[in-house]
Amino acid sequence: MKIQEVIVVEGRDDTARIKLAVEADTIETNGSAINTSVYNQIRHAKDKRGVIVFTDPDYPGERLRRLIDEHVPGCKHAFLPKRKALGKNGVGIEHASVQDIREALQQVYHLSDDSEQTTDWQPLLLHYGLIGGAKAKDRREKLGERLNIGYANAKQLSKRLHMFQIEEQTFINAMEEILKEEPK
Repeated sequence: MKIQEVIVVEGRDDTARIKLAVEADTIETNGSAINTSVYNQIRHAKDKRGVIVFTDPDYPGERLRRLIDEHVPGCKHAFLPKRKALGKNGVGIEHASVQDIREALQQVYHLSDDSEQTTDWQPLLLHYGLIGGAKAKDRREKLGERLNIGYANAKQLSKRLHMFQIEEQTFINAMEEILKEEPK
């Protein structure tokens, strides 16, 4: 499988793992202390070939994803659920299976700031118990995995649903499935 876009990852171990899964070029940020030079590289790659941001499913990876999107808007994003990126020494793309990496890259999202989307997500998030409550975090994890938008805390979830232009009915269908799977 050949990827046209340049994949932005956190480090060389991520690059090595991705190259086992697909034929692709990468830009390594070398952690979350990203500098102007790396932003310029990402911007240039986006203009020439497109960019897929593929960071670790943890707090530093999500922070890095937001920073890149802030400085270089319009990048595509691939997500890997945390449970598929667990290793002996933590969480990261470098621990994922080749198959899981391929699947994540096949389900890439393009972020949008489409102001025409009118869904007010807060009432739906409350209705489905995604804000507060004992099961909220677990439900958000399952929803993020099911919709391929990654895990988000309560504050970021509505923003991510909007950015990825998730349709209200798609959200409702996913939540109904999640609720059916919960023990009574």
